[in-house]
Amino acid sequence: MKFCQSLMYAAPDQWIELTCAAEAAGFDQVALSDHVVQPEKLESTYPYTRSGRPMFPPDTPWPDVWVTIGALAARTERISFVTHVYVLPARNPFVVAKAVGTAAVLSGGRVQLGVGAGWMREEFAALEQPFERRGARMEEQIEVLRTLWRGGMVEHHGEFYDFDRLEMAPAPPEPVPILVGGHSEVALRRAARIGDGWIGVYYRLDELLAIVERLQGYRAEYGTLDRPFEIQASVVDHMPTPEVCRRLEEAGVTTLTTSAWLMAGKQNAPLEENLAAIERFAAEYIAPLRGG
Repeated sequence: MKFCQSLMYAAPDQWIELTCAAEAAGFDQVALSDHVVQPEKLESTYPYTRSGRPMFPPDTPWPDVWVTIGALAARTERISFVTHVYVLPARNPFVVAKAVGTAAVLSGGRVQLGVGAGWMREEFAALEQPFERRGARMEEQIEVLRTLWRGGMVEHHGEFYDFDRLEMAPAPPEPVPILVGGHSEVALRRAARIGDGWIGVYYRLDELLAIVERLQGYRAEYGTLDRPFEIQASVVDHMPTPEVCRRLEEAGVTTLTTSAWLMAGKQNAPLEENLAAIERFAAEYIAPLRGG
């Protein structure tokens, strides 16, 4: 089982030191969340709370993920990076391909792109991108990204994007894995059909196992079971003991996304407390799985 430390609910000026500490403690990955803006007047419904209101306040800092990943990669050697999740259809795919491809080159391939269709209509409007049909557009964007990352002269002629032969350089050293987020049937089917993996949020253990079973069923339906496939998510009602990790791995879960400081009951804590939380988590949960 791999472990991914989310950087949410820690001050951004701590992220470099926390990522270095996570690497030293045995974490395999850190996750960075994404928004560009949050409007003062928000009418869109947030899909991951019962109230429909975001769990984060309007002044929550959202550093640009690709600038941040560049800084984190420069200070680390092994740990990898994933966006959890990047609102892909709110962006121009050429700009995304350039940013992600550059991060992959400079980090030595330590990048995964977790994408979601997005929920905040107001953010799409601010970025001058259509909110309607964003799921279909995202699917074509994924095709465009993979085409551009092949390197050399390429072209694409689709419903939303159409371009003649051109080249984007430098190309990533290897294909950047694209993990598709969301737990609706549409999202799960999309991940199974075109994704290199699926990325989820916070679930009870039995709930996550049921979702993964559905996901694996869709992969069998689409004939994609023979492809490498990442499954990343969080469990909120069980500690990541060896037994829990065994059950998750048997179902196909590859990475457990967690937060050492949230598990310690801390949000936006001082650096020293967050560093201590990383060390405690590694000693209690990572080391026993790896013979430490």
